[in-house]
Amino acid sequence: MAGQIAGLALKNLGRKFGSFEAVKDLNLDIGQGEFVSLLGPSGCGKTTTLRMIAGFIDPTAGTIDLDGKTLSAPSGSIPPEKRGMSMIFQSYAIWPNMTVFENVAFGLKLRKVPSADIKCQVQAMLEVVRMGELADRYPSELSGGQQQRVALARAIVIKPAVLLLDEPLSNLDANLREEMRFEIRRMHDEFRITTVYVTHDQSEAMVTSDRIAVMNKGRIEQVDAPYMLYSRPKTRFVASFIGRTNFLDGTRSGDTASFSGFAVPVAALAEQTAAGGGAITISVRPQAIQLHRAKPAATGRVVLDGRITERAFLGETWDYVFATRDGSLSLKVAASPATVFEVGTEAWVELDPAQMVPIV
Repeated sequence: MAGQIAGLALKNLGRKFGSFEAVKDLNLDIGQGEFVSLLGPSGCGKTTTLRMIAGFIDPTAGTIDLDGKTLSAPSGSIPPEKRGMSMIFQSYAIWPNMTVFENVAFGLKLRKVPSADIKCQVQAMLEVVRMGELADRYPSELSGGQQQRVALARAIVIKPAVLLLDEPLSNLDANLREEMRFEIRRMHDEFRITTVYVTHDQSEAMVTSDRIAVMNKGRIEQVDAPYMLYSRPKTRFVASFIGRTNFLDGTRSGDTASFSGFAVPVAALAEQTAAGGGAITISVRPQAIQLHRAKPAATGRVVLDGRITERAFLGETWDYVFATRDGSLSLKVAASPATVFEVGTEAWVELDPAQMVPIV
C-alpha cells in the first residue's frame, strides 16, 4: 500500500474475555526485521497479544496489519496457516517420532519444496544452529538446549514473514537460558526476520531485543531500547520491573526539587518535568550511587553521610543498604566486589543529579 510502513502494526488492539479486558487499546509498530519483546508479569496480556498476532485469538477491538494488509479485526481474521508466520512455544513442540532432520524439513515438505532443495536448506540451517552432526538423532536423545535449537531451525527454515516466540526458554536451566539468549540474538542478526518475543524475564528481553514493550494490566507502559528503558524509565512500574531502583519522593518549588536531606536544581535532573510545583518522584539506580569512606569533593553532586545498615555479597557485586545519619533516608547501593564495608561502618554516598530520573 502506498505510504504504508513495512512491518507489523497493532492499532488500538483490545481483547475481552467476558467482562475482563486482557488487552486494552494497545498500539505498537514493529519495523521490518526488528526484534521486539513484550515484557511483563504474569497476567499482563503479553501472551494474549502474541496469540492475536498469530491468529489463534481474534481481537474484540482494533486491528493487526502486516505490510499494509489487515490480518485481524473484530469483523474477521485471516487464519494462522495463511499468515506466513512461525511460532515457537515453551514446550518446543518438536515431534518425538521424527529425527532432527525430519523435524526441520517438515514445513518445507508441507510447502512441496523439491526434495533436493529440502536437503540443502535443512543441512544449511542445521549448521547455522550448530546441530549438523545430530541430524539423525531423535528428540529424546537431545538436551533441552538442543531441542530448542531444533525448534528455532524448524521455524526459521521456512523463511517466515514474522517469527513469534512465547516464553521459549522458561523450561531451561539458568546456564542454558543464558546461552540461548545470545543464540536467539545471533540468529536474528543473521536472518533479520521480524520477531515478537514474549517473556517475563527482563534479562532475556534486554539481551535479545532491539526494543522492549513493557506491559502492565493489559496496556503498554513504555516502548524503548533496552538501555533507555533502564536508564530513563517513564513510570514507577517500568523503573521497578526493569532492574532494581530507589524511589525518592519530594517536592518541587520553582526551579528546585527538595528531598529528605538534600535539594537539587530541576534543570540538573535526567529528564525535565513540567513547570510548576507539587510532588515529585525520582528513580535512582543502585549502580548510579557511589560509596565512599571519606567525604568526597564532588562539585555539583549530592553528598550524604550515614552508615551501612545491611549488606549482601552476590559475587559480581556487593549490595548495600545505606541510611543517612538522621535515619530519614535509606538507599540501596551496588558496589564492586573490592568495595567492602562492614555493617555499621560510617560512609558517604555520592549521587549524580543527571542519573536521577523523574517518573510518574
